[in-house]
Amino acid sequence: MTKRMLDATASDLASYGKKELLLSIQKSEGRVMAAECIGITMPLLSDVTNAEFVSAMGADLVLLNMFDVKNPVIQGLPPVKPEETIRELKRLTGRMIGLNLEPVEEELASENKGTLWEMSEGRKATAENALRAKEMGADLILLTGNPGNGVSNKAITDSLKALKTAVGEDVILAAGKMHASGIITEAAENIITKEDIESFVQAGADIILLPAPGTVPGITMEYVKSLVTFAHSLGVMTITAIGTSQEGADTQTIRQIAMMCKMTGTDIHHIGDTGYPGMALPENIQAYSVAIRGVRHTYHRMAVSINR
Repeated sequence: MTKRMLDATASDLASYGKKELLLSIQKSEGRVMAAECIGITMPLLSDVTNAEFVSAMGADLVLLNMFDVKNPVIQGLPPVKPEETIRELKRLTGRMIGLNLEPVEEELASENKGTLWEMSEGRKATAENALRAKEMGADLILLTGNPGNGVSNKAITDSLKALKTAVGEDVILAAGKMHASGIITEAAENIITKEDIESFVQAGADIILLPAPGTVPGITMEYVKSLVTFAHSLGVMTITAIGTSQEGADTQTIRQIAMMCKMTGTDIHHIGDTGYPGMALPENIQAYSVAIRGVRHTYHRMAVSINR
């Protein structure tokens, strides 16, 4: 029997395939917490990975940003073969592990050259990279874009089609944008529309990512609620995301965003990777978790041993 993710232990999650993981999330009724983190930066705790830190603060799902499947780097991880990087993270955290791949439009991504966000081949949303991620043990692939990398909704749709064929039966596919990602014509309410959602679903998405209300200009609770309802009507789940560095705001702001996301009806709550670069402020992960599911389920996730 598939347990709701609120109650699932590390051994439960390790035994679940794609269908069971989706059902486990669905059974949790909007109380699943996803935390994004960056592995190439210095971990906040120096010798403990950011993935372990966000897990300790209550995350159910760890989402790796800036993770290059051809040159995997997770600072603070014990030495392992490159192809074992994700499996080692799963062993250490007992969590679902996902990663971002980016369907960049090369001519629009040039502004990031020489910065932390500069694209590399192993981060691109190609079938080859998706297969590599699957072989490394990834449970979920999110097609999205980092700031300025030129990721359009059409590019996401095109990449989804290729990834669905390559890994779609075995790996959860999520798609959407937390901000404009360098496409000025896809800003504010044009970041994602019902038409985009329908295209993503037809191309193979299992989960639709939407900006959390209050994180992008013009993105209100009512607007996101309408998109969540539409996505649900198409038989897919949603994840609302804080991807605008507000994961480094005060806890009152985090709680306000959390409750607005809850009222939209979303299935998964995402908090981004930049309180300081690398992960959200740890107190904000906990505050968000408590807001959407109380101390009982927050402390249960924080306390339950990965050896269970």
